[in-house]
Amino acid sequence: MRPMPDTPTPATLHKNPGSGPTPGPPAGARPAPGASGAGGDGGRAAGERGRTALAVGVVEKIAGMAAREVSGIHALGSGLARTFGAMRDRVPGGKSSIGRGIKAEVGEKQTAIDIALVVEYGVVIPELARQVRENIIDAVERMTGLEVVEVNIAVNDVHLPDEPEFEEEEEPTASSGQRPKLK
Repeated sequence: MRPMPDTPTPATLHKNPGSGPTPGPPAGARPAPGASGAGGDGGRAAGERGRTALAVGVVEKIAGMAAREVSGIHALGSGLARTFGAMRDRVPGGKSSIGRGIKAEVGEKQTAIDIALVVEYGVVIPELARQVRENIIDAVERMTGLEVVEVNIAVNDVHLPDEPEFEEEEEPTASSGQRPKLK
């Protein structure tokens, strides 16, 4: 009596994909673009085959740029943040922070943003806040794919037309009671 050839079972097909009656694609082969089916990817789209992590700074920069696009904003950040930012801007090689005055919490699918503003005198603050909120939500959702669950706006100051841009530090002089710089 002759032995019967082994007929592959579903379990052996899973373990040895090339042993079945219809061989699958070679190992490591990718399906053609737009191809669907139950290939090695389980029919998942390319966007489902990995994870994209966004740094908090990315969301803060996008929100900062979006907020600056709205007219009526004089500056972003509290007085202390602006002071430290101005000092950082003066350091050679230091970078200006686009995200100054913005704090974001970033999850896998959602983000929440807090922003501190200084507005120009005469601006209708509730209308400005609405425009800033809409602009930030639109930019962040469009660029990151994250859902913006909230944008909290704190108006910390009103810039008056006759106020200087920022407080200039006085140069130390001999008459001010400080020693002159030695050469």
